[in-house]
Amino acid sequence: MKFFIDTANLDEIREAYDLGVLDGVTTNPSLMAKEGISGDANVRAHYKAICDIVDDKVSAEVISTDFEGMIKEGKELAKIDDKIVVKIPMIRDGVKAIKYFNSEGIRTNCTLVFSAGQAILAAKAGASYLSPFIGRLDDISYDGLELIEQIVHIYHTYGFATEVLAASVRHSMHLIKCAEIGADVVTCPLKVITGLLKHPLTDSGLATFLADHAKAAGK
Repeated sequence: MKFFIDTANLDEIREAYDLGVLDGVTTNPSLMAKEGISGDANVRAHYKAICDIVDDKVSAEVISTDFEGMIKEGKELAKIDDKIVVKIPMIRDGVKAIKYFNSEGIRTNCTLVFSAGQAILAAKAGASYLSPFIGRLDDISYDGLELIEQIVHIYHTYGFATEVLAASVRHSMHLIKCAEIGADVVTCPLKVITGLLKHPLTDSGLATFLADHAKAAGK
């Protein structure tokens, strides 16, 4: 399973990368705004700064919702760095744009996916990644993990190359469940990744080991 961090904060990206488990980054206009990044030039410069930290796979989202606009924006984003994956919304023109970018050898991440039907369309169009939103489905009393499992099964059945990128991952149990059901990628905040480190028995065990070592050393 690949770990992506869902943020535009450079310090958080560096921390996740330095931990040695980071495979990529996802961002969106809301995350950029949260970091105070505005204006096309500043946004592109920030994407480049992210690319300079990580090894590969930085999802950069288009703002346009029409085919021509998405193609224009996507090409500009792809020029920033070879690590860029163009993030496209699951809408009619978005599917057409994914097909176009696939023919041009530009990787895409189909975002705002909430159904298996949408997942099938994205895979047929040639999306590199598919982002179903677990947490947002949970918010409306629908089992987001059940959708991930359904999509994984469909993709395996038909041999689709599109990778299932579980998004809107809210906590560590979401991540673990995604691993159990075979999601290819999870994208989440830094706290979800570092949350995997925590267990009270690890803490108490380490404290005991250190105390015993101190006694043996006569401290």
